[in-house]
Amino acid sequence: MKTDLQKIPYVGKETEKDLILLGFDSIASLKGADPEAMYEKECALKGVKIDRCQLYVYRMAVYYAEHEVHDPEKLKWWNWKD
Repeated sequence: MKTDLQKIPYVGKETEKDLILLGFDSIASLKGADPEAMYEKECALKGVKIDRCQLYVYRMAVYYAEHEVHDPEKLKWWNWKD
């Protein structure tokens, strides 16, 4: 499946697969998404507690989807830690 998800900084092939698994097939589909719910759903689907860095990437990806102009610091996933 060809998507535009890898245009989001730090979203590579594996994270793209995870997003598709969660039902997101485009940047636009991430608008209004709840990153915490995405993370919890992925943990449940995979049956393991996934590294929280994935949550931080989801937070950044939703920010990316919801804004036309991006603060460069907010495009670094590690700046989305708790």
